[in-house]
Amino acid sequence: MSSPPDPTDRELAILKVLWKHDEATVRQVYEELRDELGIVQNTVQAFLRTMTDKGLVAFRCEGRAFVYRATVAPETTRERLLSRVLTRAYDGALDRLVAGAVGLKPPSPEELARLRALLDALEKGEDEA
Repeated sequence: MSSPPDPTDRELAILKVLWKHDEATVRQVYEELRDELGIVQNTVQAFLRTMTDKGLVAFRCEGRAFVYRATVAPETTRERLLSRVLTRAYDGALDRLVAGAVGLKPPSPEELARLRALLDALEKGEDEA
C-alpha cells in the first residue's frame, strides 16, 4: 500500500491537534482550532472524513462520537513536507534553504546554538559511520 498524500495546510493543523492529544473527537479538534482557523464544526467533520479517505487519520466509535487519531507520524510527515519544499523551491540545495530561512529574520542565539548542536551531531554521526 502506498503512503498517504501530503496533508494540506488545514489538514496539517488538524493533524497537529491529533498528534498533541493522541486522539480527539470532532468537537475537541474544532474547539482547539476555531479561533485560529475561523472554521465551524461541520467543516472540521468534513475535513476529518476526507482525511480518513486519504489515509491520514482513522477513527473508532465511542458511543455516538467518532474519536480520531493520526495514522501518519509527525516526524515522517514533517520530513516529507520539508523534502518537498527543499526539492521544489531550492532544487535540493540544503544550504540555500537554510540561507533563505535565516534571511527571513536574524537567528536568535538559541536558534544558532541548536543549529551548531545539530551540525556537531551530524558530523559525529558521519565520523562514526
